Amino acid sequence: MSNEMFHLAQVNIFHLIEPLDSDRLADFVAAIDSVNSAAESAPGFVWRLKSENGDENSHEAFEWDMGDSAGILTNMSVWTSFETLKDFVHSPLHLEVLRKKRNWSFRVAEATTALWWIPAGSIPTIQDAETRVIDLRRNGPSASAFDLSMKFDFLTENSD
Repeated sequence: MSNEMFHLAQVNIFHLIEPLDSDRLADFVAAIDSVNSAAESAPGFVWRLKSENGDENSHEAFEWDMGDSAGILTNMSVWTSFETLKDFVHSPLHLEVLRKKRNWSFRVAEATTALWWIPAGSIPTIQDAETRVIDLRRNGPSASAFDLSMKFDFLTENSD
């Protein structure tokens, strides 16, 4: 379902096994531009997090969640609907990279992906993303923060 008044924000974080410049992550780093280009040209794509110099890997975020990892990679984007995001996530190129995730990212028991509705035209912040991941970890899926396995309608959160 799409709504002109609300868009879907998403964040996912990856706990890197080694630094991005390591040989072990070379295939992943080589795929980043292709996946980002595919996302940007996908139906329903609105925006994605980039630094001022265009480097999506240079954000200081989720440092409190780093643990023993070599760093946290943060991916954040906005989509016109739950369905358009889900279609992209299940696209062949994205799935190919996800299948190799265990080669470059630690498996984490807690939520590393959060979705939430935002007013169309607004852009989420890193702080918004951190708050939603914490909320999902503490409270489970709700209209405030959910994941691809359980959609909450935009009207649910905004009917309070």
